[in-house]
Amino acid sequence: MTKRDYYEILGVSRSASPEDIKKAYRQLALKYHPDRNPGDPEAEARFKEAAEAYEVLSDPAKRRTYDEYGHEGLTRAGGFHEFTSFDDIFSSFSDIFGDMFGFSGHRRGTRRRPVKGSDLRYDASITLEESATGTEIELEIPKNFPCESCNGTGAEAGTSPERCTTCGGKGQVYRSQGFFTISTTCPTCRGEGQIVRKPCRPCRGTGRVVQKRRLKVKIPPGVDTGATMRVPGEGELGEFGGPPGDLYVVITVKPHDVFVRQGDDLYLEVPLSFVQAALGTTIKVPTLEGEVDLEIRPGTQPGEIYTLKGKGIRRLRGSGQGSLHVGIKVEIPKKISKEQEELLRKFAELAGDEVRDPKKKKLFGRF
Repeated sequence: MTKRDYYEILGVSRSASPEDIKKAYRQLALKYHPDRNPGDPEAEARFKEAAEAYEVLSDPAKRRTYDEYGHEGLTRAGGFHEFTSFDDIFSSFSDIFGDMFGFSGHRRGTRRRPVKGSDLRYDASITLEESATGTEIELEIPKNFPCESCNGTGAEAGTSPERCTTCGGKGQVYRSQGFFTISTTCPTCRGEGQIVRKPCRPCRGTGRVVQKRRLKVKIPPGVDTGATMRVPGEGELGEFGGPPGDLYVVITVKPHDVFVRQGDDLYLEVPLSFVQAALGTTIKVPTLEGEVDLEIRPGTQPGEIYTLKGKGIRRLRGSGQGSLHVGIKVEIPKKISKEQEELLRKFAELAGDEVRDPKKKKLFGRF
């Protein structure tokens, strides 16, 4: 059986915005909702067809694949999800049905699903040397752990949580309104499905206590400020049997007294006398691995840059290492001896340069 075009199903153009697509689906979902059309197989088919179209067109990646390759492209890419039941549709688009009806959209009560724990963030500062060679840092993170006194139940030792009689342990209560059965959070147990009559004192009935956990995290060579290290499973505890969240370590590299980092390269400035710049010399230059000799060519100009390849930061991705760029700063002495002055004047004479005559009287005694 040939599938209909998704844009045709929703009644929108191929240039439709995400807001237009969502609006069109909301209208069709309301029109063909199973509670509004009980026992109507055609309405059921239209309801599922609209959900399938929205599932693809509301996802930017799937929409691009569909626009370029059609239904066949989605099948090959594994981007098509076949809805097996109404509850499958309701759970997939709970935001849509929540906006429409002010509830989850389910016609029958379902137990609360496992929820992944919240992720945690930790900001860590390292030195430039540590970022270049890699390091291992030890973190102390405050996070929630199951209360040992009540084993995470929240109930005082020797007691257990009781099943909520208002909602029958489902955490939701239901009432009919027109074509729909509306579910709301149980006011008695607040959606927990159970009630703790005698709360555990150490955790105050929450079932959790905050403790500090020590954790070692390896930082690879080449990281820079803003790099984020993900540590799976070290976030907050999940709910209803869900997995824990993750820990994200955000790196900041401290400023260095000597080097300035740009990407994988390092920069520094070294001073030279004008004689060294003119005649050339050999100087000691600091690197992250120790000092190295740098040959200064005769006639080196102020601001000239010498590049030492392989003396920068190791690349985080791939092989190789950045460079060290050495900028030259030529320093002019503020005071010189008479002998140095005579030699410089002789040099100026040979070079044909005009210089100030110290014997010439200053204008107004100042110039």
